[in-house]
Amino acid sequence: MLPNFGYVRPKNLSDALRQLAAPGASVQAGGTDLLGCLRDGVFTADTVVSLSGVPDLRGIRRALDGGLVIGAMTTLSEVAAHPDIVERYLTLAQGAAAAASPQLRNQGTIGGNICQRPRCWYFRGDFHCARKGGEKCFAVEGENQYNCIFGGDVCFIVHPSDTAPALVALEAVVRIVGPDGARSVPAEKFFTLPGTDYTRENVLVKGEVVTEIVIPPQPRGTRGTYRKVRARGSWDFALTGAAVVVTVAGGNVERARIVLSGVAPVPWRVPEAERAIVGKRITARTARSAAAAAVKGAQPLSDNGYKVQLLRGTVEEALLSLA
Repeated sequence: MLPNFGYVRPKNLSDALRQLAAPGASVQAGGTDLLGCLRDGVFTADTVVSLSGVPDLRGIRRALDGGLVIGAMTTLSEVAAHPDIVERYLTLAQGAAAAASPQLRNQGTIGGNICQRPRCWYFRGDFHCARKGGEKCFAVEGENQYNCIFGGDVCFIVHPSDTAPALVALEAVVRIVGPDGARSVPAEKFFTLPGTDYTRENVLVKGEVVTEIVIPPQPRGTRGTYRKVRARGSWDFALTGAAVVVTVAGGNVERARIVLSGVAPVPWRVPEAERAIVGKRITARTARSAAAAAVKGAQPLSDNGYKVQLLRGTVEEALLSLA
């Protein structure tokens, strides 16, 4: 059952920022994650500040340099279907299309998707875990089949977003506005590892909101894909996933970015796997080599060792689809 809270719907960004400065205020984008967190008691809010009435935060447009600017309140359905994104940034279109269900994609926004809270059932349940200010991660000795195999430290969540790894692979930049002004953060540095701060998932501070995401133009010969493996094909979070973007010239890979989902507390980039294919053609052999490099250093918990081989196959399939 939802707790009582106030609700405001500002008409412009400056008013929204003013409302968010109040103690106990929480920002609402599409609301598909926020309302679930409030209902489950993950956190509380005295006031919910909806951004749905701020038109400047919606839409997709070409940037002056030929890249793309996506408003944070643009829905996942709009991102998945936009002709420019499908044609030029297929990795992101596939990531947005793979998220949640059609109903949730129609409501959920790309800004909300990259800022959503973890799905770990200890965090979402009645457990005072480390991420909620407690002293331990219950997943370490509990049921951990869906938790991370990379980057765990005090907390062993996985980042739930399907668009986030695509944005990191595409070298996107996240634009943020808050009480201290505006700033831009590379998507790769937007997310926070537990070893840095295990109580938060990203660099946003009180009163800040994501306003738009900027994707740079890609070099000629660039292609990409997002491969997601989940328990249910209709609607589920990733068990493993891989966002891959490569630039090919003369049949060989000149540039590669491989970013994993479902296996780490942040979108997990694997430079060693990238190096395994740069300067080479994508063949069955090089794909296997890169996939082996992608799982190097994995540290599974008691019940999620299956993710290592599953991830290896995920990366291999993603690369072969680009051959």
